[in-house]
Amino acid sequence: MTELTIKRLGHLGDGIADGPVFVPGALPGEQVTGTLAGDHLRDVRIVTPSESRVKPPCPHAKSCGGCQLQYASDRFVAEWKRDVVRQALEMQGISADPGLPITSPPQSRRRATFSVRRTKKGALAGFHMKASDTIIAVPNCQLVHPDLAAALPMVEALGVLAASRKGELSVLLTLSDTGLDVSVTGGKPLDVDLHQSLAALAREYDLARIAWDGEVALQRRAPLVRLGTAHVTPPPGAFLQATKAGEAVLVESVKQALTGAKHIADLFAGCGTFALPLAERAAVHAVEGDRDMVVALDHGWRNTEGLKRVTHEARDLFRNPLLADELARFDAVVIDPPRAGALAQVAELAKSSVSRIAHVSCNPATFARDTATLVGAGFDVEWVRVVDQFRWSTHVELVALLRRVR
Repeated sequence: MTELTIKRLGHLGDGIADGPVFVPGALPGEQVTGTLAGDHLRDVRIVTPSESRVKPPCPHAKSCGGCQLQYASDRFVAEWKRDVVRQALEMQGISADPGLPITSPPQSRRRATFSVRRTKKGALAGFHMKASDTIIAVPNCQLVHPDLAAALPMVEALGVLAASRKGELSVLLTLSDTGLDVSVTGGKPLDVDLHQSLAALAREYDLARIAWDGEVALQRRAPLVRLGTAHVTPPPGAFLQATKAGEAVLVESVKQALTGAKHIADLFAGCGTFALPLAERAAVHAVEGDRDMVVALDHGWRNTEGLKRVTHEARDLFRNPLLADELARFDAVVIDPPRAGALAQVAELAKSSVSRIAHVSCNPATFARDTATLVGAGFDVEWVRVVDQFRWSTHVELVALLRRVR
């Protein structure tokens, strides 16, 4: 038996003792015992608990791998996530003082991917155990919106219809304003019989749409998502912000950062999360690599009254970024790249005459790296906000205003 003292919390949510030794489920300051296996401690027992340790609010917390930090107080998690952002910036030589995260409430996740496996008596739907292929049923999940939790019987019915005994279905549920949008991957080929069964299931559970391996199998009504004053029908499986509350904070922050701008470029625009609200008071050029998302954005703009002009293009900004001379016609930019960041595009922004950038990110490390490039080119970080849409997880999002000072 090994006894250790936890010194800090790692970026993946494990406690870290000297060595380093990684201890799942442990918090800084705790005395723990367990069996040492390489650089991990197994069969962990908390001997002296931290004052920040709380009873997990979800009954599935011990078995489900969906949440990493339910045993830590909200205050501890908020301070830790703020420090993750601050430390990432400090490593790049940037001094900033973000406030505590604005955290989405429990049961507010509007999209989640459930795993489904056939059983002898039917099917089992839920989330995986941590680092395991075992699926755990989560009927009382405290993370997802109640309408998603209530749809688990429908997900299991999909498993009975379309999962093989050896394979596993992946079912992405998105709660749209007009009902559930269902996107299935890993199922049987979609033949006539299965299509008829899916139609019956959609009627029984009043589903808006079912997509099969990325293609729309049936649509009873368009799954609409409100972005600003516009209504958009995202393509199957398209990216959306995880919670409405988190999205609202990000959108308002971006609008505040770009107040007064007349011509804005929205880079990595998606379906228009920022472009469409910004178009309420500025002309916007939206650039996105996924053509179907661009089409959805354009359709939303064309069918909404009162918006200023929104132009668009489908363009791979990793391989073909907007060049400095192309950026010259914009007085402000919002950029929201994926986790890898946007090295090539940021390099062009650094060379451009753009005076303001609203930088949104889901990865503090690549955000700090890209921001350092912009600071080196004459930008100043006016403020940074931390947004926690992924409650009880190690994920964190942020938005910052960068203004050119030289």
